[in-house]
Amino acid sequence: MAGKIDARLAELSITLPTPAAPVANYVPFVKIGNLVFLSGQLPIKDGKPSHLGKAGGERTAEEAQEAARNCAINIIAQLKAACDGDLDRVKRIVRLGGFVASTPDFTDQPKVINGASDLMVEVFGDAGRHCRTAVAAPSLPMDVTVEIDGIAEIE
Repeated sequence: MAGKIDARLAELSITLPTPAAPVANYVPFVKIGNLVFLSGQLPIKDGKPSHLGKAGGERTAEEAQEAARNCAINIIAQLKAACDGDLDRVKRIVRLGGFVASTPDFTDQPKVINGASDLMVEVFGDAGRHCRTAVAAPSLPMDVTVEIDGIAEIE
């Protein structure tokens, strides 16, 4: 039977993808006590990057924000795997770390990462409120626009 968070995802018409396998020498998440540290997730949708290029260049802030939302969906998919399929075990999204491939004059990184932050609150309610960083990067893997990692507290 689907839990409260799975029902909320369905309300939002969000289908979680199969969590991406690591592409190098790392694991997708590490559990330490009640904390889950989630490796950086890219804006992969239907098995391929959804947004390539730099914010302020090939991508608008709004397009980069969509990329951040896709990263957040992939974070939730990894978190579900870390919770053995039960997202109701998530007590709190603690932190998101957002990296935005940007042109040197682009300064809306916080607006971009709101795409992920807003989704966490939509899905988890007050438990989705978190601290975060939103920083510029000269480039990211596969030329994606955004990469986001996270920390969550689980039961």
